[in-house]
Amino acid sequence: MRIGIKSLMLVVAAALVAAAPAQAQRQSLADRVGALEQQANNNSSAQDLLNQVNQLRQQMQQLQSTVEQLQHENAQLKQTSQDQYLDLDGRLNRIEGGSAPLLPAAPAANAPAAAPKPAAPKPATAATERPPSVHGDPGSLAATGDERTAYNVAFDSLKAGKYEDSAQLFLSFLELYPNGVYTPNALYWLGESYYATRNFPLAEAQFRDLISRYPTHDKASGGLLKIGLSQYGEGKVDQAQATLEQVVSTYPGSDAARTAQDRLQAIRLGQQVR
Repeated sequence: MRIGIKSLMLVVAAALVAAAPAQAQRQSLADRVGALEQQANNNSSAQDLLNQVNQLRQQMQQLQSTVEQLQHENAQLKQTSQDQYLDLDGRLNRIEGGSAPLLPAAPAANAPAAAPKPAAPKPATAATERPPSVHGDPGSLAATGDERTAYNVAFDSLKAGKYEDSAQLFLSFLELYPNGVYTPNALYWLGESYYATRNFPLAEAQFRDLISRYPTHDKASGGLLKIGLSQYGEGKVDQAQATLEQVVSTYPGSDAARTAQDRLQAIRLGQQVR
């Protein structure tokens, strides 16, 4: 009987000894799985962080474009106010100085009729004037050292209302950085520089280049709007209306669409008055 008990104890001990390595192996495998899960979680967190950084970068670019647009509109408002003030001031000076035109006195019954004065030549309009030759100097911008600085040089000139200078500078910028980060913005503001000086064909060409190369850029809606306004400035009323209607349908609810709708109503009202 004692021998049987001893045998049983030996069998149990042997089983326990054999089970120990298996238990250790299971524990080691569980640790490895846990470590891999932790590594996967860390990789997922890093990817989430990278996505957030990219999203913030896109938002910053959008805000930069919005700020530039507002700065440009503010500069245009200042220029318009200054022009209106100078015009009003000039009229007041002519009136105060007694140089306002008076009604001519009635001629005597037997006085000879005065010979008519030759009509003064009319100033050339933007449509008949030769577009200014705009050739930039890439060397002057290359000295600035980087793309952003070169872009700011041109944009500051635009904000100051120096549209011919800004056109030259943006052309130079595009020669240096034909596919840069700020190339879409430079194309847009080059078109605006031409538009401000009433060089509508040149303006239209830049805006077309913008939307053909960067159809999903933030400036694309404004570029299409400016194509329509440039066409209207050239006297292509039917084409302008079609383009403005395209803005409304392509970018519904946007600022460009609202502006296009306002211009369409103004064009139609003008046609009814005629």
